[in-house]
Amino acid sequence: QVRVVESGGGLVKPGESLRLSCTVSANRFRLYAMGWYRQVPGGQRDLVARIIIDGNTNSADSMKGRFTISADKAKNTVYLQMSSLEPEDTAVYSCHAEGNVGDAMMDYWGQGTQVTVSS
Repeated sequence: QVRVVESGGGLVKPGESLRLSCTVSANRFRLYAMGWYRQVPGGQRDLVARIIIDGNTNSADSMKGRFTISADKAKNTVYLQMSSLEPEDTAVYSCHAEGNVGDAMMDYWGQGTQVTVSS
């Protein structure tokens, strides 16, 4: 069984920072990549940033420079450091894990964590 658990969401004021964490726990699941996506009510789920556990990252252009993704491979954990937050960043942020179980490619989603930016 694979569990994807996010933490770190909350209410912050514009200009403040927040760090989200996501940990994957699973037997026989070889983690390949993890990413953060966000969704506003009525909107689609958009990529925020994604990291391949052993190397490269890619981030949405609109968030480059403000949001940084990093990973702790030993802990199967990915972090999203968000700075200079704006009200437009308000959304549910969800963690996505990609990997293998045997030869099968699998992916899993967390339950999501709410980030609200408001004065």
